[in-house]
Amino acid sequence: YVDSSLIGTRKFDKAAIFSAAGDGVWATSPGLKTKPEDIQSLVQGYNDAGSIFASGFWFDGQKYMSIKANDRSIYGRKGKEGVCAVKTKQTILVGHYPEGVTPGEAAKVIEQLGDYLIGMEY
Repeated sequence: YVDSSLIGTRKFDKAAIFSAAGDGVWATSPGLKTKPEDIQSLVQGYNDAGSIFASGFWFDGQKYMSIKANDRSIYGRKGKEGVCAVKTKQTILVGHYPEGVTPGEAAKVIEQLGDYLIGMEY
């Protein structure tokens, strides 16, 4: 899913799938630097949206300021690039979109993959 459903759309240049509990990395795109504390900051954001709005979150060594956070989706921006994350029953899908991709384009792709995985009981 990382390569074909996220990177393959050309809306994301980096992507990962984490366990929803934040205790494991299921898949990453090549070269992505994932730290356990970064995953935990997203998990905490799903549990308490206020915390992620106050402090932002980290992905691939970069800090992003939250522009949306609820129990399903977390979006962050840094300049003209950003990150979209979607939580399903078992996973957290995370994708980084580069400059030139609009937040709406990126959100549509990752939200559709989230819907698909939810429908498949993931």
